[in-house]
Amino acid sequence: MDINQKALALGSKRSIIREIFEYSKVRAGEIGAENVFDFSLGNPSVEPPKEVEEAIIELLKTQNSISLHGYTSAQGDLSVRDAISSDINKKFGLNLSPDNVYMTCGAAASLSISLKAVINKGDECIVFAPFFTEYRVFVENAEGTLVISKPNTKNLQIDTNDFESKITEKTKAVIINSPNNPSGVVYSKENIKKVCEILEKKQIQYGKEIYLIADEPYRELVYGDKEVPYLMNYYKNSIVCYSFSKSLSLPGERIGYIAVNPQMTDAKSIYLAICGAGRALGYVCAPSLFQKVVAKCLNAKVNLDAYKKNRDLLYDNLSAYGFDCVKPEGAFYLFVKSPDVSAFAFYEKAKEHEILVVPCDDFGVEGYVRIAYCVSFDRIKNSLPSFEKLAKEYKLK
Repeated sequence: MDINQKALALGSKRSIIREIFEYSKVRAGEIGAENVFDFSLGNPSVEPPKEVEEAIIELLKTQNSISLHGYTSAQGDLSVRDAISSDINKKFGLNLSPDNVYMTCGAAASLSISLKAVINKGDECIVFAPFFTEYRVFVENAEGTLVISKPNTKNLQIDTNDFESKITEKTKAVIINSPNNPSGVVYSKENIKKVCEILEKKQIQYGKEIYLIADEPYRELVYGDKEVPYLMNYYKNSIVCYSFSKSLSLPGERIGYIAVNPQMTDAKSIYLAICGAGRALGYVCAPSLFQKVVAKCLNAKVNLDAYKKNRDLLYDNLSAYGFDCVKPEGAFYLFVKSPDVSAFAFYEKAKEHEILVVPCDDFGVEGYVRIAYCVSFDRIKNSLPSFEKLAKEYKLK
């Protein structure tokens, strides 16, 4: 068959997360959704903040339908980009203009465009394990090579010594995701500053730019007073890929943006390359209605208390049953060490109890599973007896 074999392979096998999610739907049809404890997909269970509905209603009532639903500029509506750049400047003390912002169909499009803009064939892109599985797809689609930096196994922070050892003259980009999917870890300011110091040194050593790409869909989902450092304040050659999917509970609306650091070496050319990559990939004119909606909701927040309540119930009980869990500082994932030698074996055993978790070997670390607790409180509560039975099977206590 004379078609693109890479595309065929990607279409023939979904990501492990999607495979489990599709299984859960089939299983729910067999035994009832209430009897399947699906923790596979990072699909927000918390309602969007009231400001979102109010913005939609206001826009529908006050704006001409043709302009509201028509094409915007390829890189996004100017007034929206102005609102976003102004918001970033106010929050983080920067000086972005609207021409540093490119509106996208969510973080996946942001990452795909950014990587396509900076990577040439054969360039390397470093990711910090554990990492979102689709990074590999995005990097390879840009004709780059994915390089994995292993974490500090004690706390899952970045192992900066390992990171430095992975940088070569072929390194063109580094993706950093904090709060992290799948671990829920927030990288410390000290960790971030050290990463940036290493990159500055390596840029001088190799006489080239290395771009630091921040994947930030979970920026606002942090617990307590945990700080999420804004990378533009620490590294000039930085790009921020943002999505409103989690911060406003709008995953299905596919709306986000790319922000280019105005202090970057030749920032204008990078922005134009992003515009060109968006054009080549077909990611132009992000959904026009929701561009205007998010511009009105930049300071709105989801009910983080609901996620914290879920986190505490799940973490406290699983820890009491004997599971070794990483306490999440952000996002809505619980990272659990497999009591089995194989995370896939543990996943299969959990499935016997109708518990669906994600084995994380594809995330760059072995021996862990991810539990997405962005589900109803009742699902977590009702799953606990099954988790306790599972713990007893492994004799964890």
